[in-house]
Order: sequence, then structure tokens, then C-alpha cells
Amino acid sequence: MEVLHSRCCGIDIHKRSITVCVLIGEAGRKEQKHLREFATTTSEILNCPDWLRSLGFTHVAMESTGVYWRPV
Repeated sequence: MEVLHSRCCGIDIHKRSITVCVLIGEAGRKEQKHLREFATTTSEILNCPDWLRSLGFTHVAMESTGVYWRPV
């Protein structure tokens, strides 16, 4: 399969938690998968982009039902 993006991230937003899945696939290296859950408190929501930046991410796809995506 052809790699289109070497770094992919998806976020699933729920009422009480945010689940973040990160895939990093660089040439010649084994794929890395990171899964992390954040609470929906302000401090935890602010920790999420900090963590993603530390992994080198600038773009994210997210999925949410209802209005839970708004704070994120």
C-alpha cells in the first residue's frame, strides 16, 4: 500500500473523554501507533495539542456527535 501521509492522527470526541489515535509510518522503520485518552476538562483539552505537537503533528481529523466538538 502506498503511504500518502507519514503522520496521521484521528480524534474521537465524547462527552467525558477525547480519544486520540496517532500513526507514524516512516520509510524503513516499523509503524508506530500511539493511543491516548484525555478528559474533557480545560487543562486536559489543552494538553492534547501539546502532545500532538511533541509528535510533530500539525493537522488532525476529528469525529464527534452533537456539540461535544466545540471546546476542542
